[in-house]
Amino acid sequence: MAQPILAETILQEARTRAEACDRPYAGEVTPREAWSLYTSRGDVRIVDVRTQAEWYWVGIVPGAVTIEWKRYPGMSLNPDFLGQLRAAVDPGDIVLFLCRAGVRSGEAAALAAEEGYCRAFNILEGFEGDKDDSGQRGRVNGWRKAGLPWKNL
Repeated sequence: MAQPILAETILQEARTRAEACDRPYAGEVTPREAWSLYTSRGDVRIVDVRTQAEWYWVGIVPGAVTIEWKRYPGMSLNPDFLGQLRAAVDPGDIVLFLCRAGVRSGEAAALAAEEGYCRAFNILEGFEGDKDDSGQRGRVNGWRKAGLPWKNL
């Protein structure tokens, strides 16, 4: 288990990153930082906002809460997102939002922060990470590339 000082250092660096980019949520963490927080504190939840199709085709983080931000195949916003978030996650928890590459999770973190989740964070790079020169994900960065735990559904 990580030391509390390490967790506080991660959270402060995450806040600094978000402030530097004028983000509307509490902070931005790397995948490794997210995993360190998740495994060291009882008040941290990972919320995977990818589509159900992505969870089944690509995999999920063990223990993550799964709530679609957008719905496949049309990629329309999930009108039940806030209700599902409120039902699954305490607003006082540290909430780490995860998507494919960090965009949808940033949008979800922003909405959550606006709706009272004052410790909403975006996981940078996402589950699959940025595209490489050939347009493929998973080879440059991201949760899986970092070798962090994940599983197939």
